[in-house]
Amino acid sequence: MPWTKKDYPPAMKNLPVKVRNKAVEIANAILEEGKMDEGGVIAISISKAKDAVDGSTKKKADSKK
Repeated sequence: MPWTKKDYPPAMKNLPVKVRNKAVEIANAILEEGKMDEGGVIAISISKAKDAVDGSTKKKADSKK
């Protein structure tokens, strides 16, 4: 079942909005492949979303120097 910005796994409820939205996007993409169970998908998507959002924030800060 694909998740949305308003309907997402409970594990994502305390994430910052940008990270949660990215995690939902990543989780849906992984689920489409059908190679992993939901629990694994959630954990991986949260980790990748944190890296993606933190990485883009760091790049913006570095470019302002």
